[in-house]
Amino acid sequence: MDRNALFVRSVEKAMRVLEAWRGDELYLGLSEVAERAGLDKSATQRFCYTLESLGYLTKDARTRRYALGTRVLDRSHAFLRTHPIVEAASPLLLELRRKTSQQVKLSLFDDTTIVYAVRRQAEHQALAVSTIGRRLPIQATAGGRAMLALLDDDRVADILSRTEWKPLTPMTDLDAEAVLEDVRRIRHVGYSFLADQVIVGELVVGTAVSDANGQPVAAIHISGQADASPRGDFERRYAPLASEAAQYLSRYEIPDGQRPISSVAERERP
Repeated sequence: MDRNALFVRSVEKAMRVLEAWRGDELYLGLSEVAERAGLDKSATQRFCYTLESLGYLTKDARTRRYALGTRVLDRSHAFLRTHPIVEAASPLLLELRRKTSQQVKLSLFDDTTIVYAVRRQAEHQALAVSTIGRRLPIQATAGGRAMLALLDDDRVADILSRTEWKPLTPMTDLDAEAVLEDVRRIRHVGYSFLADQVIVGELVVGTAVSDANGQPVAAIHISGQADASPRGDFERRYAPLASEAAQYLSRYEIPDGQRPISSVAERERP
């Protein structure tokens, strides 16, 4: 917990209430919110009332259960409209989809995770594959590993020691040493290629976008179905295109306030 005098505990508690919604339930009762937020029921009720009054929560009049309100989307929209890499990537990803006929995505680096910020959907693919705002463990994705490859081994090991390891598919890599070895390989070839890590039958090429200091800020992902393209052909065909796109985006200057925080120490720095 941040002990800086500038840290406002009541704001932190309000954020914990909003973070009780994890994408698994539309409506939550007051007791469920309190349990997930780690707050007592009385405090939770006051926070929920305030957030509902502001439009960040909505309450079902019949069940009295809460759901996220549309004002939450306003903040997401503001973020996406003002982030320089997201803005620059949007037309680029449209062109990549036109060239590849595959699903293309931009993810953002966030320490132990990646967050999808732009998606250009290929035909005949399920919408829920990687919706905007979805967060995944960094080591489980091709783009995430490509971003890890921009860091030294000590920082990669630190991130892997703190990340969540969960089997998203029966083939998801859960061996930290094996992932570290793959990251070292990626440093030499310049891109990552993974199969079956998040979705069975999915092939993904990932390349990292860096800032002026060579630090990871984002990644390009090109994904397709294994039954539509042999793995070797997919890798050879799309890795150069993903690399070219990442190099183009890496030329954009990222304002200091929008650079990712990549370590616990940096998060706690006053």
